[in-house]
Amino acid sequence: MARHLLDHASTSPLRPVAAETLDLWNDLAARGELGDPSRIHAEGMQARVALETAREQVAGLVGARSREIIFTSGSTESIATATWGAVRRSGERGHQPHIVLSAVEHSAVRRSSEQFAGALGGSVTTVGVDTTGRVDVDELLAAVDPATSLVHLQWGNHEVGTLQPVAEVTARCRELGVLVHIDASHAVGQVPVDFSGVGADLLSFSGHRFGAPSGTGVLVVRRGLRLEPLLQGSDQERGRRAGLEPLIAILGLGAVAGVLDPLRLEREENQARGLIGAIANLAGDIDDMAVLGDPDPDHRLPHIACFTVGGVEPQAVLLGLDQRGIAAHSGSACASEEIEPSPVLEAMGADAHRSLRFSVGWSSSGADVEALGRELGPIIQSLRQLAR
Repeated sequence: MARHLLDHASTSPLRPVAAETLDLWNDLAARGELGDPSRIHAEGMQARVALETAREQVAGLVGARSREIIFTSGSTESIATATWGAVRRSGERGHQPHIVLSAVEHSAVRRSSEQFAGALGGSVTTVGVDTTGRVDVDELLAAVDPATSLVHLQWGNHEVGTLQPVAEVTARCRELGVLVHIDASHAVGQVPVDFSGVGADLLSFSGHRFGAPSGTGVLVVRRGLRLEPLLQGSDQERGRRAGLEPLIAILGLGAVAGVLDPLRLEREENQARGLIGAIANLAGDIDDMAVLGDPDPDHRLPHIACFTVGGVEPQAVLLGLDQRGIAAHSGSACASEEIEPSPVLEAMGADAHRSLRFSVGWSSSGADVEALGRELGPIIQSLRQLAR
């Protein structure tokens, strides 16, 4: 049975250019021709050149300088590093840390903020959102005070896709002298991201969500901003992240970044919008199923759509789809004994227990949507009949 992945927002298949790059460099490593990029012997210098080439490729993808790129293990580490550095910076200036974030941020943002600010005697202010999942700029800035260490804001939401006013927030925070971190985990590789143009201080993302190897991530740090590293030890990444870089995986990330030129990115974005539009149309034909987030597709990420679905448990729908070869996701998380409601949907005032998220990516096609169209309605209808 053919499988249809409609959960690219969780992770996306490895692109061929990444697989080819991994094969090439793994062969060199197996022959002992690839060394530690921090060493000055021939094997090390070859690795260094390759690493810096990948850094330039990644910088080009997000509109940054190569020296602003720090390689990490993923978004979670990048977010934690940004948060730790910001709260430590506050301490050095004699302030207890204070972090401001929106109520729809990813758990990695929320938990890092609570842990690091709390450990240093500080606090976190959470600002609500409207029914589309968008934060109000004035309300967010009203929570900022002279001692604020950091403002977190995602580029686009990971469940409903709503885009946030990142450029306006960064501009106003800059006027206030407050650091801004943008979680662009679901935007990079999907829409144009211009770090320099948006004016942020920090930006994080992972490679695996747009077809690069898992275990690769990036923290972009504005030129001139010095933050204490989260990982202490040796002086890799110019002293900003200790530990030997996962070189071969990073080279795969660089290869993917290198092929995502503006024309290809635009083509993939348009394809994603078309597929998600088709999913929205078929969902619209099912009773008691409605799209969440901003109703205007231009105000959402192109590859994500989330729907409420009445009268059924989403996990049952997901299991039914999986049995028929379709992988999707729900905002509600399965815990050991119960279903945890989605904090994002709760913040929006939506039903936090009954949602389905479909997301597409570089390898998606009309066949995936056609398969969903055949199966989704009958599964929901059958489950509703059983619940009567």
